[in-house]
Amino acid sequence: MTSPAFRPDTLSALFAPRSIAVVGASSSAQKIGGIPIDYQRRFGFDGALYAVNPKATQVQGLPAWPSLQAIGQPVDLAICAVPAALVDDTLDDAIAAGVKGVVLFSSGFAEVGPEGSAAQARLAQRARAAGVRLIGPNCLGLMNLRRNVYATFSPAPGVGRVAAGRIGLVSQSGAFGAYAYSMARERGVGLSLWVTTGNEADVQLADCLAWLAQDPDTDVIMAYMEGCRDGQRLREALALAQACGKPVVMVKVGSTALGAQAAASHTAALAGDDAVYDAVFRRYGVLRAHSLTEFFDLAHSAAVAGRPRDRSIGLFTLSGGVGALMADDAAQQGLDVPPLSDAAQAQLREWVPFAAPRNPVDITGQVTNDMTLLERSARLMLEDRGFASWMGFLAAAGASDAFWPVLRELVASLRAAYPDTVLAISTLLAPERRAEVEAMGCLVFADPSDGIRTLAALAGSHRPADAKAAASPAPHGDPIRLPEGGLNEPQALAMLARAGVPVVPHRVASDADAAADAAETLGGPVVVKVVSRDIPHKSDVGGVALSVQGAAAARAAFERTLGSARA
Repeated sequence: MTSPAFRPDTLSALFAPRSIAVVGASSSAQKIGGIPIDYQRRFGFDGALYAVNPKATQVQGLPAWPSLQAIGQPVDLAICAVPAALVDDTLDDAIAAGVKGVVLFSSGFAEVGPEGSAAQARLAQRARAAGVRLIGPNCLGLMNLRRNVYATFSPAPGVGRVAAGRIGLVSQSGAFGAYAYSMARERGVGLSLWVTTGNEADVQLADCLAWLAQDPDTDVIMAYMEGCRDGQRLREALALAQACGKPVVMVKVGSTALGAQAAASHTAALAGDDAVYDAVFRRYGVLRAHSLTEFFDLAHSAAVAGRPRDRSIGLFTLSGGVGALMADDAAQQGLDVPPLSDAAQAQLREWVPFAAPRNPVDITGQVTNDMTLLERSARLMLEDRGFASWMGFLAAAGASDAFWPVLRELVASLRAAYPDTVLAISTLLAPERRAEVEAMGCLVFADPSDGIRTLAALAGSHRPADAKAAASPAPHGDPIRLPEGGLNEPQALAMLARAGVPVVPHRVASDADAAADAAETLGGPVVVKVVSRDIPHKSDVGGVALSVQGAAAARAAFERTLGSARA
């Protein structure tokens, strides 16, 4: 059952209003009370627009009303651009006029101390009692790019507008939100809804996540979080997004004591224990970003290709050296790179006797003589193992006009034949060609390592930065720093191997067939053990099977240990 706070009808007046009034409206398009009116008129808002200013008769060509009640027409959204001392009277006016939602720019509330907190609490109580939904105070407002709603005084849209798209962006910080808006514009990322929540007297970041989870115009949700006052509300929102198949990409600050203190001084947010947030994010499949670049890379990639169903990946290359690089990157990121079956490998050798057929598959430069090898090899890989992700390194071939039709047909064919596989290619493409490939649902990366890291993050792998730090020996004898969440066993073994410590041969299997193949490849009796950072004593939960001999036994042991661990 949907929480009342998450009911779309209670928030749609805020996020998709049909009528807007600006209280404190100014004739100057450079002032806080004038910017929203200028934006609505300039950018094509097609609903009713009202200016409220008791000291004026006209504002930017609109009649000026003395109050919201005086308008005498339904108002979905009131934008409140008045000093804190006038907020109480403005809210009374909004309640009396039957306004459904209020965006409150005004500062001077919980972020300034106890008195401000008390005033904010009284404000929220009155709005709640009247059924009025409130964004803010101390916020930069919101924008609905699909409906040309600009309930903000941010200068960012005035510099250049973001195109309407299918990514929703929510930020507890106005400044971060404005910068992210500008980055979206520069990177060509289209947005559906942009919201800054400020002090969150009423509407919280969680409410925005839940609304976007149910919004048919949004496929991916980006969020910047400083803290959370209602953990259950946040969990319910993330669960709703997960149930609706909407990936959530999150930047959560305050992971250190200093950062938490800074967040609290900004919007009075309660940062809390970062380990708790990390656990919640893992539970609900949130993609946690640790930089603005990663924030947009993950959101854009999720919007283009979706998320892989597991961590298995097929790697295809025209260069043995780059194939080895991708294999190293995949191992460090905890991806599963199972070898192709003997039959598939034999087929590849029949096509190209000097190919490397396991996984990565290196078909070599022979593709120059026979372009059909590209699609034939890719289809063979996907038919043989059904990888959740497939990535092909095509060197600089993408820059060739002669190769472009082949590449376009390859992507279109694979996308149609394997709709549940996340596809990616690494090559050099002109911007317009890259856009065409991405429009077909295939990711494009100039750097194959960037591609592997992104695919691993989309699959819910551990943090890329942590993997790199953990897998590489520290320079000049400094101690290796482990990630805060610790390592699972394959990651720890990879780190030791890179440091020159001999490790036991091992394979990571994502299904029973892969386990059987691994047992045959390793030979002799093997141990089957569940991979989980969250289960330190695996034998205590039946997560270990010893002396497993042969493919059939490995297949059975995989199912048994995984079932025990899940139970």
